[in-house]
Amino acid sequence: MSTRFFALGSFSIAGCPPFAGLVLDERVIAVHALQPLCERLGQPLSDDGSVLGLLQQWERNLAALQRAVDTLAEPVATAIISEQHWLPLAAVHVHAPILYPRQIFCAGANYRQHVIELATAQGHGAHDARDEAERRALAERIMDARIANGIPYVFTKIPSAITGPYDPIPLPSDSTQPDWELELGVVIGRPARRVKREEALAYVAGYTIVNDLTCRDRVYRPDLQAIGSDWLRSKCPPGFLPTGPFLVPASFVPDPQQLHLTLKLNDQVMQDEGTDDMIFGVARLIEYISHYVQLWPGDLICTGSPRGNGMHYRRFLQPGDVLEGSISGLGTQRNRCIAEEESSSL
Repeated sequence: MSTRFFALGSFSIAGCPPFAGLVLDERVIAVHALQPLCERLGQPLSDDGSVLGLLQQWERNLAALQRAVDTLAEPVATAIISEQHWLPLAAVHVHAPILYPRQIFCAGANYRQHVIELATAQGHGAHDARDEAERRALAERIMDARIANGIPYVFTKIPSAITGPYDPIPLPSDSTQPDWELELGVVIGRPARRVKREEALAYVAGYTIVNDLTCRDRVYRPDLQAIGSDWLRSKCPPGFLPTGPFLVPASFVPDPQQLHLTLKLNDQVMQDEGTDDMIFGVARLIEYISHYVQLWPGDLICTGSPRGNGMHYRRFLQPGDVLEGSISGLGTQRNRCIAEEESSSL
């Protein structure tokens, strides 16, 4: 029997509470509607109605869902699942796949060309007086040394920054440099602590798209130079982590280092890079993070952004801008930027 591609997500209709849904051929079915079929096949789901709930026993639930999907055209399935169980994707509101992850980790400065461009444009600290050529040369030396001997740089982002893949992004009224950062998102499917990189990908449930928006003018704290970056102010406003549209199981992504990211601003390509430019790949990031903290099912890891951010172009987000981010095999998210005061009327 061939294995059919499917994805998972969180959806709502007519203002009702969100539900976990399975996406197949541009249609969605509530996961709980598949439970009778899974039971008939001898593989009942552990399902509380959310994607996060499915991830708590991911190996079991993935096997059950895959078997159910692969039998949908067979009599055992057609007797249980009717056309009335399905909804067209266009009829539902698509939320972030995991509405409330426990933990969000972000890898900073993790694409070689991105770091070189960002350091050249932004400088190496709040009071860097070097000219552009000097900044680029220094960044290239730092990257070469980091690739050879360095370790990842990881910080956290708060769950309230998450928004849906098609929802508007409120731009803070007191920031002058809101910027985009399209990234591959990694969702953990098993408890992970001190995992070795050779085994790390076995702990991944799936992949999604994230955009780790940043207020560049809030990154550095001139009053606290020794402390460094202020990620709370610069990265955590509401709506600053569009996520989705779907969670694509890792079984459908043979190599996360062979994906391609494309971000368009108002239909103009700004980022266009492969994940093979990552300094530290997905497996190394999981190894590093799990060495210091406990990872849980449903945790989200944002793996860094490639070159082509607004800081490089000296062009920052404004109300009315439309961001469209795509990753090969994972879909596309599309978000319109609005003024912060507009969000109160939504």
